This record gives sequence, C-alpha cells and structure tokens, in this order.
Amino acid sequence: MTLETAIAELQRTLGGTRTASNWRLMTRQQLAAVRDALSDERFASWDGWLTARSSGSDRERQQLLGRISALGSGLLDRLDTERAASEVRRLLNDVEHYRQKVHDLVYDSVSMEIGGSE
Repeated sequence: MTLETAIAELQRTLGGTRTASNWRLMTRQQLAAVRDALSDERFASWDGWLTARSSGSDRERQQLLGRISALGSGLLDRLDTERAASEVRRLLNDVEHYRQKVHDLVYDSVSMEIGGSE
C-alpha cells in the first residue's frame, strides 16, 4: 500500500461514525498501514545540495514512525475517542507535511537534472 492510499484510508476512518471499540480498532489498523507505508519509503542517496534536505526528511520520518507507534499502542485503551481522534488528526497532518516535503525534494532533484529555471 502506498503512503497516499494509507493516508486516505485513515482519513476515511476518522471521518466515519465512532462506536468506541470498533473505531479504536479500525484506527489502530489504519495507523499500522500508515506506519508500514512510511517504513517502506526509501530513496536513493541524494547528491550535493539535496543531501541536507534528504537527511532532514529521513530524521522526520523516523520521528513520525515513533509517534505512530506510541499513539497506536495506547489507542485501544483510550476511552475518549474525540481526544484520540484529535491526536490522530494532528499526527496525520504532520505525515502529510512530510509527504509534501518528500515530493518537493523529488521535484527539485528532477528539475536539477532537466535544467530547472536557469
């Protein structure tokens, strides 16, 4: 499953109706799918001026993986689904920002190869 698909599935789960136990279980499963998709993202090592940005993105990915694991492991024990949903939305927003940074990094590497705006 791609990261985009996993994010869309989690958003669909967050937008649905919430019966406490069912919602927590489905959200945890979708968080695991996001974690797996994020873990599978590997990029070739970047050259020159993209090295620092790619290293920063990798650090951010590691932090997101840790946050997903921490949130997912305690999700089944949470009684307040509204608060849990808020935390998952915040995390999902950060994952989407990470995804956009990676897309920007890939775009910059391609534009550099083609010649960019010079």
